[in-house]
Amino acid sequence: MKTGTLKQILLITDGCSNKGEDPIAMAALAKEQGITVNVIGVMERDEIDEKGMTEIEGIAMSGGGVSQVVYAKQLSHTVQMVTRKAMTQTLQGVVNRELQHILGGEKTVEDLPPDQRGEVMEVVDELGETAQLEVLVLVDTSASMKHKLPMVKEALFDLSLSLNARTGENRFSVFVFPGKKKEVEKLLDWSPNLGSLTSIFSKLTTGGITPTGPAIREALTYFKKKRSLRSLLSRDDESFFEESV
Repeated sequence: MKTGTLKQILLITDGCSNKGEDPIAMAALAKEQGITVNVIGVMERDEIDEKGMTEIEGIAMSGGGVSQVVYAKQLSHTVQMVTRKAMTQTLQGVVNRELQHILGGEKTVEDLPPDQRGEVMEVVDELGETAQLEVLVLVDTSASMKHKLPMVKEALFDLSLSLNARTGENRFSVFVFPGKKKEVEKLLDWSPNLGSLTSIFSKLTTGGITPTGPAIREALTYFKKKRSLRSLLSRDDESFFEESV
């Protein structure tokens, strides 16, 4: 079974957006484009209010992803858990669509007899280890995130180590919002590991607004740019091959 590349946006924030497009609508757009949006709400004390909770849950639900609110010190484990849970959820969706195609109707994994269900879940687990994975991380750098950024840095480094134990290829990219000069700023281009973030994170400044919707929109644009470049290169390769023959 081919799944292509699993694409995720991982949004790390500690509150409500307050500028730009509706982030829930942007997350729905991401889902339409085959990109899952996961959200981790980070708090030091019980500081995320009901509005913030509603937004965090709404973004993940619209984006077909997973949401979790945690204390900053638990962030490292949570980032790994949410990323892997979202992978499994996406793959189960792929398997369910395949089952419906084969068996007809609205069949899902849960409808299978226990022994077959176990076999299917083994396939899901195997795909989770072998599929290509692209994670674009969006980090909220508004003023209230200042003391949480060291934990974010540590969590992303641990995520890189954890996922690089897979046999499938991983690619990470990191954006922050708000940036120094723009609402959203790229911190790290696509890379197989997040180790290079160590030096960058210490230079980050925090403050100002929380443009979550524009950040998700920019992430979608970045995924598109990468695909466009890849398709352009593929076409060039094909034309070169045809000329050579």
